Amino acid sequence: MNSFYASVEAAHQPELKGKPIAIAGNPEERRGIVVTCSYEARSKGVKTTMQVHEALKLCPELIVLRPDFTKYRQASKAMFDLLRSYTELVEPVSIDEGYMDITDLSGNPVELIKEIQDRILRELDLPCSIGVSPNKFLSKMASDMKKPMGITVIRKREIREKLWPLPIREMHGVGEKTAEKLAALSISTIGDLARAEEIQLKSLLGMNGLKLRSRANGVDERKVDPESVYDFKSVGNSTTLPRDLTNQNELLKIIEQLSAKVSERLRSKQMLGYGLQVMIRFKNRKTITRSLTLSHPLYEQVHIAEHAKSLFLKHWNGTPVRLLGVTVQDLADKSHAYKQINLFSYKEDVKYEPVEKVMRELEEKHGKGILTRGLKSSKNHQNAETSFSKDFLDDHD
Repeated sequence: MNSFYASVEAAHQPELKGKPIAIAGNPEERRGIVVTCSYEARSKGVKTTMQVHEALKLCPELIVLRPDFTKYRQASKAMFDLLRSYTELVEPVSIDEGYMDITDLSGNPVELIKEIQDRILRELDLPCSIGVSPNKFLSKMASDMKKPMGITVIRKREIREKLWPLPIREMHGVGEKTAEKLAALSISTIGDLARAEEIQLKSLLGMNGLKLRSRANGVDERKVDPESVYDFKSVGNSTTLPRDLTNQNELLKIIEQLSAKVSERLRSKQMLGYGLQVMIRFKNRKTITRSLTLSHPLYEQVHIAEHAKSLFLKHWNGTPVRLLGVTVQDLADKSHAYKQINLFSYKEDVKYEPVEKVMRELEEKHGKGILTRGLKSSKNHQNAETSFSKDFLDDHD
């Protein structure tokens, strides 16, 4: 979907069409941050992460709106329902993006895609861009090539022409840090990556390097999986203590060690998570688990440990402990981190975003300490509130 939140606002208020719009978490504050904006605003230089007062200097006529979560979720559900009227093979990736497999549908595929785009615009009054290809990776790349209201087809034989000349930073799945590492091998374009030596890539990036090389060559065997939207996995680690412990410092040190192992496993899986659970088994073998759901993603050891220790201290009553466990839950692929992040608690979320580009931009411009942290806790993980950008999953039950 193109400039989804701003487009939804314009669909509900036709007088906003064609005007520069920005959605900001707190537009009344001069230090409020623009989290998304219309293409009319972008043409005036307004960008995501920009402070509202800076945006207004560039575009005095900018219309700054508060987010309306209910409207965005309703629009998302309507969009995915429309896609499912063609096929059940629809895989939501985020509130405004997904894959669909049209292999078995009759008719000319490009004409079908045009019909889908026209229907979304006509029935929902929302613009979108669509990528068409033999697999997920190429379709994702194609969908970003023409915005707004673009349709881009990439065939396998067109990879050299359409994909390889692009800068490596534009490749889906390559973040800024990975791009910097690849630059050390003189890899500056997707074509460079496609032709790179496998041994060098594996040495530099591990198995992820080989996966990225395959993607650059147009290879992606992943199927469109409608069930993946419900796939909440976890990565955890626990240990039975050599003796029952009551020393708080020792127990917190063990939680730090467990958090480090969990972080390492998340790295190896290229995953991040939005939930945290701590398990405590006492001397009498009574076991409790306490969980919380966060609006920002967990990935780094220091942040996992910070929240795990806080959760432990909140629920430990001083009784001797014989086992401790730390688990990160509600996992998401790192490549979708931007889509999973809750844009409307942006100042809190962005500090923890493992794709550090946004955080760096904010702190370079406005100084260290501008970002703060927020969390929501619950004894029952399944009833815990989630961030807005993950709440859309509830609409697919």
